[in-house]
Amino acid sequence: MAGSASSSSAGTSSNIMLAIFEKKTTQLDLYRPLRNYIAFNYSERDAQNLEDDLQTLKDYRSDLERQSDPSPTARRDLLQSYFKALCLVETRFPISPDKDHVNTITFVWYDAFKQKQKASQQNIHLEKAAVLFNLGAVYSQIGLSFDRATVEGRRQASHAFIAAAGAFAFLRDNASTKASIGSSTTVDVSVECVGMLERLMLAQAQECVFENTIAKGSTPGVCAKISRQVGLYYEEALAALNSPPLSQHFDKAWIAHVQLKAALFFAEACYRYSLELHENENIAEEIARLRSGISALTEAKKSSKGAAVQLLDAINKLEANLNRNLERAVKENDRVYLMRVPNPSTLPPLPAFSMVKSMAMNEVLDASKEKMFACLIPDSSAKALSRYTEMVDDIIRTQAEKLQQASELTRVRLKEMDLPESILALEGNSSLPTDLKEDVEAVQISGGPIGLEAELQQLRDLRRVNSEMLVQIEELLQKEAREDSQFRSQFGTRWTRPQSSTLTKNIQDRLNRFAGNLKQAAESDARIERSVKDHSSLLSVLDHRPVESALPTLARPIMSLDANEDAILGTLKQSLRQLENLGAQRAGLEDMLKEMKRKDDILPKLMTSTGSYEDLFRKEISKYDNICEEISRNIEAQEQLLLQIQGQNNEFSVIFNLEDYKASRERCYKQIQAAVAKYREIKENINEGLKFYVTLQDAITNVKQQCSDFVMTRNIQCREMMEDVQRQMAGLSFQDSKTSGGGYNTNYLSVGSHNQRSHSSSQSDVRPPQSYYQPPHEQSPIGGYAQQHPQSHPQPHPMYSSAQQAPPSYHSSPAPAPTPGTSPYPPHPQAPQQPSANHEYGQPAYPGWQGPYYNAHVPQPGSMPRPPYTVPNQYPPHQQGGYYKQQ
Repeated sequence: MAGSASSSSAGTSSNIMLAIFEKKTTQLDLYRPLRNYIAFNYSERDAQNLEDDLQTLKDYRSDLERQSDPSPTARRDLLQSYFKALCLVETRFPISPDKDHVNTITFVWYDAFKQKQKASQQNIHLEKAAVLFNLGAVYSQIGLSFDRATVEGRRQASHAFIAAAGAFAFLRDNASTKASIGSSTTVDVSVECVGMLERLMLAQAQECVFENTIAKGSTPGVCAKISRQVGLYYEEALAALNSPPLSQHFDKAWIAHVQLKAALFFAEACYRYSLELHENENIAEEIARLRSGISALTEAKKSSKGAAVQLLDAINKLEANLNRNLERAVKENDRVYLMRVPNPSTLPPLPAFSMVKSMAMNEVLDASKEKMFACLIPDSSAKALSRYTEMVDDIIRTQAEKLQQASELTRVRLKEMDLPESILALEGNSSLPTDLKEDVEAVQISGGPIGLEAELQQLRDLRRVNSEMLVQIEELLQKEAREDSQFRSQFGTRWTRPQSSTLTKNIQDRLNRFAGNLKQAAESDARIERSVKDHSSLLSVLDHRPVESALPTLARPIMSLDANEDAILGTLKQSLRQLENLGAQRAGLEDMLKEMKRKDDILPKLMTSTGSYEDLFRKEISKYDNICEEISRNIEAQEQLLLQIQGQNNEFSVIFNLEDYKASRERCYKQIQAAVAKYREIKENINEGLKFYVTLQDAITNVKQQCSDFVMTRNIQCREMMEDVQRQMAGLSFQDSKTSGGGYNTNYLSVGSHNQRSHSSSQSDVRPPQSYYQPPHEQSPIGGYAQQHPQSHPQPHPMYSSAQQAPPSYHSSPAPAPTPGTSPYPPHPQAPQQPSANHEYGQPAYPGWQGPYYNAHVPQPGSMPRPPYTVPNQYPPHQQGGYYKQQ
């Protein structure tokens, strides 16, 4: 009857599952009867041409009889191929006792559960039903073959059981009824039996999912829902087993297994749900749920005769867990909570959630693309079928066009009357046009106007950090210059090293240009902040959540002469509901037409008909008359209703002053559109500013590194010169000191020179300082605008503390007034890959700026192109000409 297997379980249940054995048949020769039919009704030549197809069909049937396939998957493929071949045979070979049909073929199949019972029929429906049954059985065997002790094995088993359920569902919907017609039939292919088997396969598939859920450590609430659905599937299968015609058809062991499984997973759901109740301190319901689970297990064990030992062990283990938790919960309730425990029968049903559904087998078993017997088409039947199909298609096309036109007419008429929008506005449920609503949602997702202040603060922070870095560089150079001047005063003409000012001219020019850029950018920032402030009232509409709350409402009239506005509104609403019902009815009628056409298969009738095709056509086509009449009545009712709504809406518009409301609403729409446009403009300006400051910070950091290298080199030179001067003062010869010193007076380098000696070599050639000079403190570059207080400068330098003050150390002449089309910020300075003394960092403003805010820097003749710098990825990319518009 059925096979079972077990493996270790992830949950408390034991993984005992069932597989269905295939139906058995007798030997049958399809080749000779079908070939004779072709030769007699068509020609010997057609029979010869179809030899390969007939032989393939014969092989399918022979393999099916032997049941000798090496694996369940090979058996599955055979059954699928044979079923599609049978579908092709059905449309070309009328198999019946009729003398003009193929009447020498009798299909014999034995019941899978009562093998002494058999069905014998001279029609192909029994053969198709048996093949589908065996396909579901083989899928169940495939599911049982996987190692369900692993997560992957349980996943694959679940898929196989889902496919088995799909095969049984397909059998129930397409072949069971036809195969059960007549006196010679078996219970196993009945609608009731295959429906039960579908539920059983779904239960086992859901059980695999439950065990994987336990293995993943999901919450008790989730586990409880999935476990409860397992129990529900088993309960549905058990209900079918206890009802005719199945109640006397299955072994008691089979029924006991399903009954225990149903009780087990109900109790499992109670156990998991009680864990969640305990966490929420709902002790009273926890006690009731635990008692309910224990009661179900106790009742199920009374009829457990014949059940597997592993399944009984799982029930005993679960029962022990339930009793242990119940004892603990009762003690806690008696000592602490003192809650009244409800009767288990008064509790609401446990929540359930299905993770599986029967696989759709239509595509798997679709024979429309098969080439077998493709050249064999009965002329009379094919022509008649084609003509009938054209008649049906014409009806479907005509009625579908009527339905679509009626729906479009309704949409247009309601749009003209501003319905139901005006009624929704009266109830406070106004809505925006779809495009405008999407724009506002995009603004709110990006932070909205309320988030602009944080982005403006980022601009301020980045500007301050850049200013402080310039101060640090200037102080570094000034300190080096002071020390050089001190030694020059101390040693006089002996101090022959070049003055610092002659070596730092290029870098001072760069720093001046940086300072000018920062001043210009500060003015740009101020304009953006003023724009935000000036338009705060306009932008505030975008902060409404939802934005529809900013729309005007349609108010009731303050005074009414006859106080009938409620009656008018009520009748209009009622008419709109009736119109909506008519629309839903049209959708249902269209679906009914399509479904009728899908099921309208008259080929078997054509192939067995002995009378006039015209009589058959009139009879078959008449089944569409009722639905066509319903469509006509629906359209007529809609036309009358639209006229009624038109009159009611006119009264509604007058009483509620609808025209003034529409004008006010349009003004609000335009205000919201203007606010969105202004927000985007400001947002784009801020993004450009952030990009500018980050790029400038990169360039300043590079220059600072160059200055640090320059100061270190000067320190090394200072120590060497001091050693020579000390030797001179001690009376040593100058030539000896020159030989040992290395010619310091010919290698003084300017900042950024390509000929600077490397740090490592310089440090290795010079001993630690022993005299008056100590090297200045090496300051680390400041990275990013988020650093509020640089390490070496706890307080911002006074000349960079405000955007309106120019740093005293840098003298940048005012730039000419900007022209339309220039960028709000100075150009993005870029960090050179190879530093050069002639590089310039101050460049003209960005192209594409449409406002008059920013003073573009005038490039000096002969200036070199700015080096290519890379902007960090965490800031928005520059949109050419897209963001900067006149505010």
